[in-house]
Amino acid sequence: MLVRNTIRNLKISKNTYFPRSSLCSDTAGPLSGIKILDFTRVLAGPFATMILGDLGANIIKVEKPGGGDDTRLWGPPFVGNESAYFFSVNRNKKSIVLDLKTPKGSEIARNLVQRSDILVENFVPGVMEKLGLDYNSLKSVAPKLIYCSLTGYGSNGPYEKKLGYDVLAASLGGLVDITGVKDGEPCKVGVAMTDLATGLYLHGAIMAALLHRYKNNEGQKIECNLLSTQVSCMVNIASSYLNAGLISQRRGTAHESIVPYQAFKTKDGYLTVGVGNEGHFKILCETLNCEELLNDEKYQSNALRVENRESIISFLSNIFITKMNSEWLTEFEGVPIPYAPVNTIKETFSDPQVIYNNMIRDIEHSAEGTIKVVGPAVKYSTVKNDIRSAPPILGEHTSQILKEAGYTSKEIEEFKKEGIVEGC
Repeated sequence: MLVRNTIRNLKISKNTYFPRSSLCSDTAGPLSGIKILDFTRVLAGPFATMILGDLGANIIKVEKPGGGDDTRLWGPPFVGNESAYFFSVNRNKKSIVLDLKTPKGSEIARNLVQRSDILVENFVPGVMEKLGLDYNSLKSVAPKLIYCSLTGYGSNGPYEKKLGYDVLAASLGGLVDITGVKDGEPCKVGVAMTDLATGLYLHGAIMAALLHRYKNNEGQKIECNLLSTQVSCMVNIASSYLNAGLISQRRGTAHESIVPYQAFKTKDGYLTVGVGNEGHFKILCETLNCEELLNDEKYQSNALRVENRESIISFLSNIFITKMNSEWLTEFEGVPIPYAPVNTIKETFSDPQVIYNNMIRDIEHSAEGTIKVVGPAVKYSTVKNDIRSAPPILGEHTSQILKEAGYTSKEIEEFKKEGIVEGC
């Protein structure tokens, strides 16, 4: 609605640029008509473009000859010839295999750029310049292009040429140091959250750049990097250091500044409890039949509980260990404090709320039959945010994409013979 109101208020000239998406029905997705040329691999970039694809954007995934996206080979597990990892972030995309290192391949890419609204890439800084596909080379032929560069550490600076993966940025950015049990080794987070957070930043930045283009009829370059994302995501941990000099420690599931706020071991699992205020603490003590804690001067405020963390956690741990998870869940049912069991992934996908939220989707894959993917996390009251197609096989749409770009069947066959393109 904001975009539509903005369009209404614009002074329209014959040179004003309006993508076809502004005229499309919301049933096709709010980004229907927006074409994204996606050169990214692995997780952060593909996650961002998948979200945009769920919203209706046309995603053209450009892959290298001989294997494509690295994650196609990240397994086991595999589903037939495809990796389960690749399935996780590549739905709603079309795949073209294109050798960018050849002059003709680079020329084809430039042709595709001129037919696109957005370009996303995550090469090491300098690679796109060598290919003639950097922003400065393209903005003259595509002035309304939104060009997105995703790097490990930034496109300039002392680390610009370093290779970046999630765990490296998480290590350098402080997350790994504070993750793990007290007095234990530093730990990697179980899922690549730095990559995912960067993908979310990138998705939001692209949406903002699209809105800017609607208002100002111009493209621009966007830069995201894993390290800056990770540092920004240190939030309260960063603020505690910058403003109070506090260097946070590994605490397992416990919170640096709130007590009790962690997982407690039960007879057969773990139950996480989050006491966010004094009212929660009172209700917790009443539920656990340990009201004596309410009168103990050591626990009269959250600050005091943080100071006396070890004694109160030991006391509560001795209570939680006496019953099974199911028994505690029954006792906590309807109690107005935050709590949840620590689920395995199997238990997660059996959880009634996860099922109700429609987070498990079946979709037909062109080679492997019915596969399962995780559904979109966001629901809209009027626009469509949904799964339209399964992750593509390598080069599944090469000929289709080239024909739509104006190449003849004869030219495409020649490209295949010369190894410039691969696929169907």
